[in-house]
Amino acid sequence: MEKERHIRIFDTTLRDGEQSPGVALSLDQKLEIAHALARLNVDIIEAGFPVSGPLEFEAVRRIAAEVRGPIIAALARTHTLDIDQAAKALEKAEKPRIHVFTSASKIHLQYMLKKTEEEVLEMADQMVRYAKRYVDDVEFSAQDVMRADWDFVKRLYEVAIEAGATTINIPDTTGYGTPEEYGALIRRIRDEVVRGREVIISTHTHDDLGLATANALAGILNGAGQVECTVNGIGERAGNTAMEEVVMALYVRRDFYKAYTQINTREIYRVSRLVERYTGMPVPPNKAIVGDNAFAHESGIHQDGVLKHRGTYEIMDAELIGRRPAVLVLGKHSGRAAFKKALEDLGYKDLTEDQLKVLFSRFKEIAEKKGPLSAEELQALVESGLEPASRFFELKHVQFFSGSGLLPTATVRVMTPDGEKVATHTGDGPVDAVYKALEEAIGLKPELELYRVEAITGSTEALGQVTVRLRLGELQAVGVGVSPDIVEASALAFLDAAGKLASGRATRHPPSIEEVQRGV
Repeated sequence: MEKERHIRIFDTTLRDGEQSPGVALSLDQKLEIAHALARLNVDIIEAGFPVSGPLEFEAVRRIAAEVRGPIIAALARTHTLDIDQAAKALEKAEKPRIHVFTSASKIHLQYMLKKTEEEVLEMADQMVRYAKRYVDDVEFSAQDVMRADWDFVKRLYEVAIEAGATTINIPDTTGYGTPEEYGALIRRIRDEVVRGREVIISTHTHDDLGLATANALAGILNGAGQVECTVNGIGERAGNTAMEEVVMALYVRRDFYKAYTQINTREIYRVSRLVERYTGMPVPPNKAIVGDNAFAHESGIHQDGVLKHRGTYEIMDAELIGRRPAVLVLGKHSGRAAFKKALEDLGYKDLTEDQLKVLFSRFKEIAEKKGPLSAEELQALVESGLEPASRFFELKHVQFFSGSGLLPTATVRVMTPDGEKVATHTGDGPVDAVYKALEEAIGLKPELELYRVEAITGSTEALGQVTVRLRLGELQAVGVGVSPDIVEASALAFLDAAGKLASGRATRHPPSIEEVQRGV
């Protein structure tokens, strides 16, 4: 009987994922996501690219010092300064890893590195050895391997292994490969480069052609022992391999892949929602595993089958990834004890009394307006109300007038650190009028880069969730508001983001690898 292999999950949400256009996580948000990834039980967390800036360095340093369980990795180019900064940021890590990378394709060598193949080989050898002075665990990557010359790829990874690399990562940086090609490349590296040595082969695939997960799984079939991936598949351009897709494919089809991960699957949905909320990147409804429709059935034939036996159309249980198929309903007559129990059932067991008090008050306010709340609505209520920055500015009142032939007008009352402020303004619509009034009340005029409205559930009485992204100079912040009234939810989201800008919880978007390569 074929022995099952342990596939290591290398999560790069905080590094490659954060390079998604428009995403800029604060230090507190990065720490919270890192702790959530540790609860998820990923094997490795790539915490960031320390040399790219002081905020990125501090994020890696804090994660290394505070997060226990997974290996903590820091990215570095084949430069001594990069490696020094990575090592310094990882000083307090329980299990540190330095991830050294260069490039392999001719187009990268010519236009990005401006180096010859021999120069790149020499740098790879020297810098892997240099990183080994700091840590035993060194990973080596060469970007754009899928479009590189095989003979050079073989020599490059041979050099890295001889220099002491313990993991070699094979990035399809541009998402160019097909499963057949990428699988064959991994097999060839296994047979002709690794040759039975104690070196882990890692996949790193992008989704430009929609093949990232398929390519990663093809890599596993051909000898890869690690998958680099992100929560919800976020990342530059079309994104990276989605962690949840690989993990659940290996879980459900363990019979086929003969491989497993150590992921605590019941944490998947919570981590997905956390990343969605902090990045402002919505999960498509039809997204595998974590999308709103992943366990929904509308077709009459499907409904009939599922009612008779869920296995007719579902290959996994929603509970397995931390979702709840049953409807949980709490209304305005529910007491604090029932509310607390419902939140505990949803996985929120560590809330403080002060947090419960605030959340219960908000719950009663919403239930009075709209009636009972579903499990998804309760979850959205909790997630939108826990961040301290959300209460830097507190919305006390919002009122607006709008309609055919009327000039949209809004009045807001906001509690600020300088006391209560009232402002009235007109606009092109009710939300525009409210935002202009809020800007006047708080004394900030940020640029609105993103405004998104969605219903938490499908009914006309559903809670509305609004996500905004505001920019003020080089700073940007994402805010979320939840309410049965979309205009009120819009105001709450605006104040959530504005509070981060005003309280120092906003962040600058870190430069991409390409920008750092160019010296930007």
